[in-house]
Amino acid sequence: MFVLDEHGTPLQPCPPARARKLLAKGRAVVHRRTPFTIRLRGRTAADSRIDGVEIGIDPGSRHTGLAVFTAVAGERRDRYAIRLDHRGPAIRKKMGQRSGYRRRRRSAHLRHRPPRFDDRTRPAGWLAPSLRHRVGTTVSWVGRLSRLAPVRAAHVERVAFDTHALSADQPLEGVEYQHGALHGFEVREYLLATFDRACVYRGATNTPLNLDHVRPRSRGGSDRVSNLVLACVPCDQAKSNRPVEEFMARKPKLLAQTLARAKAPLRDAAAVQSTRWALWRALDSRLPTHVGSGGRTKWNRTRNRLPKSHTLDALAVGEIDTITQTVDTVLVAGCTGRGSYARTRPDRHGFPRLRLPRTKRFFSFATGDLVRAVVPTGKETGTHTGRVAVRSSGSFNVTTAHGTVQGIHHRHLRLLQRADGYTYTTRKEKGVSSRP
Repeated sequence: MFVLDEHGTPLQPCPPARARKLLAKGRAVVHRRTPFTIRLRGRTAADSRIDGVEIGIDPGSRHTGLAVFTAVAGERRDRYAIRLDHRGPAIRKKMGQRSGYRRRRRSAHLRHRPPRFDDRTRPAGWLAPSLRHRVGTTVSWVGRLSRLAPVRAAHVERVAFDTHALSADQPLEGVEYQHGALHGFEVREYLLATFDRACVYRGATNTPLNLDHVRPRSRGGSDRVSNLVLACVPCDQAKSNRPVEEFMARKPKLLAQTLARAKAPLRDAAAVQSTRWALWRALDSRLPTHVGSGGRTKWNRTRNRLPKSHTLDALAVGEIDTITQTVDTVLVAGCTGRGSYARTRPDRHGFPRLRLPRTKRFFSFATGDLVRAVVPTGKETGTHTGRVAVRSSGSFNVTTAHGTVQGIHHRHLRLLQRADGYTYTTRKEKGVSSRP
């Protein structure tokens, strides 16, 4: 749990059991519900020992993993884990809809904003809104965690794979670097991204995958990445040292797709790569930031026998020796936004069909606030905790972990935490339990 002193200065995080004892004895109060933070009474940072923590970041297209941990002499102990769910696809869809509305209004000679031609130059480092959202939300959460914990440094994956560690015709900086300890991990990470972690011959997933040579080495094939694909164990054994054209002679369409995918560029990966560079620059301007590759992250996670997840990858980013402690509960923060500036809802042609109230807050509550409803009588009698959806009539809906409770009067609600643009849930880290 995160801990603040009486002035709001972040202190060293503590285990949940200690936080419960401090709250029970009245030595602390709840400062924030999610992420759960306590504020000590009668304690200042000057009277406390603060060793500091570090943040690991595993950036992704749909999800980003964040891990807050302590690092001493190469040993990492996980303290808090967050999975940030982005809404990049939703932003891209909205941008496409807006562009379509404007195009239709111009072509139909309706009311429209005149097209602009004089301000179309994109500055250096420009990112599309859906990509800029990923960078902005991640940096925002790093800043938020820095206000809740004494963050000393950040570790982030800047590239998915180190291209210098891939095989080439000529060594870039000597054969020692070309075939270093991470050589196999970088190649495998590249192929997993290229072939969507599936067997190219029959599409099998969630199964062990081997590296297979399209043109066998016994027939003159090389170890270049363009000659490597992923194959499950049965397909790898059935193909043996036959050329892929002979092995897939009865599947010409699949053969053409396989050869094309082996040479196709990673467009999605390239977008994520550009986001990672922008993220590194944004973090490096705020905190001492160390970088690593996805291959090294996988190597660290494999050495410590941890399963695959965004939060555990965040814990394994960079140069480490051992991971001695993990958390078994992950906070999932889903990006929902803070609503829309527009107070209308458009139809499929872009014309307004529904008008919304000019204000978003009713009876001191706004949609997305975390509330506790204590209903004394009626069909929904009981205590309900969750996110509220407000109406001007004062009859609200509360969405809890078990469903939606409808028609609760605002007098029965108590505010726990203001809406901040995210929805919060928790989940268990699969295959991981807290270790002392």
